[in-house]
Amino acid sequence: MKAEAEKLFDQTMRELILILEEFSTSELNEIPFSGSWTAGQVADHLYRSYAVIHTLNGNIVPANRAADEKISGIKDLFLNFNIKMNSPEGIIPSTEFIEKEDLITGLKNRISQIRDLIARKDLSLVCTDFAIPEYGPFTRLEWVYFTIYHTQRHLKQLEQIKDKVAA
Repeated sequence: MKAEAEKLFDQTMRELILILEEFSTSELNEIPFSGSWTAGQVADHLYRSYAVIHTLNGNIVPANRAADEKISGIKDLFLNFNIKMNSPEGIIPSTEFIEKEDLITGLKNRISQIRDLIARKDLSLVCTDFAIPEYGPFTRLEWVYFTIYHTQRHLKQLEQIKDKVAA
């Protein structure tokens, strides 16, 4: 279970950094179409969401259930591209100009922290410092998959933005 999570996490994060590196700084800040975030805002939103590292390193308790119980529901939600989601207020991206190098450096730092936690910590424990109301508390493993599927959802969005700003 842990090895599979590590592999998918690494692959997803590699894809994220690679696509962001394809954008110029000006393209990162270009609004692709009305009502859309810029690529930089999508990446800033992901960066803010990766603050989940604090929850992962926070208070924990043993799980009274399978550590992966909620993963399929998380996957079904985030990889359903037919639904539009609204960002929670705490991770709404900046409206300021976003510097590409600062953004990528920040993302790599948070990704590295999460990756290190995956390798070193018990993923079966439940994190108690924060819970998504519709789901309740997640295990560390579920948070890792939440991060993976959330990122994969936005990778598709970044690909669409890339196509639009390149046109």
